[in-house]
Amino acid sequence: MKKQRLKAVALSTVLSASALLGSVAQADTLDSIIKVGQSKTTLAQSSQKRIDKLATETQDLLQEFKRTNKSIEDLRYYNGQLDKQIANQLVVINELQTSIENVTIIERRVQPLIMRMLDGIEQFISLDIPFDLETRLAELEKVKDNLDRSDVSAAEKFRQVLELYKQEAEYSRGVRAYADTLDVGGQEREVNVLQVGRVALMYQTKDTKMSGAWDAEQNAWVELDSGEYRSGILKAIRIARKEASAEVLSLPVMAPESAQ
Repeated sequence: MKKQRLKAVALSTVLSASALLGSVAQADTLDSIIKVGQSKTTLAQSSQKRIDKLATETQDLLQEFKRTNKSIEDLRYYNGQLDKQIANQLVVINELQTSIENVTIIERRVQPLIMRMLDGIEQFISLDIPFDLETRLAELEKVKDNLDRSDVSAAEKFRQVLELYKQEAEYSRGVRAYADTLDVGGQEREVNVLQVGRVALMYQTKDTKMSGAWDAEQNAWVELDSGEYRSGILKAIRIARKEASAEVLSLPVMAPESAQ
């Protein structure tokens, strides 16, 4: 009877141990499964991060590609514009080269022309009424002196000659008065000279007692009746100097002669 009980106890112990061992085995298996699941989750998360990172990088690369492609298109357009500009510049260069060649020819022709123009204006001054001769001849000589200067271009020389012609043309308009020294009655006298364009040229001594006018026919100064023209010439001089308002005056004007 005792042996049967011992066997029963022993069997019960064996069953309990087997159940315990089975429980432990199941627990280990569950932990393994959980660990495997956690490992897979971690791997999945890591993979997702890599996927997200790759997606972001791909998007960035796509945007960079679009920007680069846009830049390439802009550069193509810009290069096209530059090609047109370069083509136009080549045309201009060719035109300038032709102009330079023409300038060389023109410059060779301009120099003789300038000489003829200066000779003409010098002759004109010598035949003109003798107003402000010192200033006019000095300006003429200044331009003539520049003809031999290598540092003055042909264009500048031509401009100076044209300026002389312009100045001479200006003398034909308006009324001028200036101080000068003339031979009056065989004596050097300080006078005020009145120039009315190229119509009349008169003088009056500083004391206003003597007056005269240039006679182109005689090519000399002739004395005027001081009583008849003294007041008129004096007023005209004051008007020319902006010292009096303009008015109608009686002045000696030599009648022009017909050209022969």
